[in-house]
Amino acid sequence: MDLSVDRRAGALVVRVHEARLDAMVAIAFKEAMRKATAGADTRVVLDLGRVTFLDSSGLGAVVSVMKHLGTDRRLELAALTPPVARVFRLTRMDGIFTIHPEVPDADSRCHAG
Repeated sequence: MDLSVDRRAGALVVRVHEARLDAMVAIAFKEAMRKATAGADTRVVLDLGRVTFLDSSGLGAVVSVMKHLGTDRRLELAALTPPVARVFRLTRMDGIFTIHPEVPDADSRCHAG
């Protein structure tokens, strides 16, 4: 699983460098996210701008990461491609996650989108 991490003041931005987040990579994604967020502060922004396909396993993996972070650390999503945004909308998970149209600046405050 190809991820990159950018530590900013008050936020940890994790970028997914894969086109698909599906059953084939869900377990690797969860493990990579656990490692990437091990030292995270309170805010983790997951940049999904390169992901063009997300199935139920991929969605479950994102939810699993959110649960792993617990209540002290928020998982926010950013830069969802139209097909991925559609999955979040259809499953009503867009009401659970804070979703940014693009990766926010470190000083941005969260907003639902």
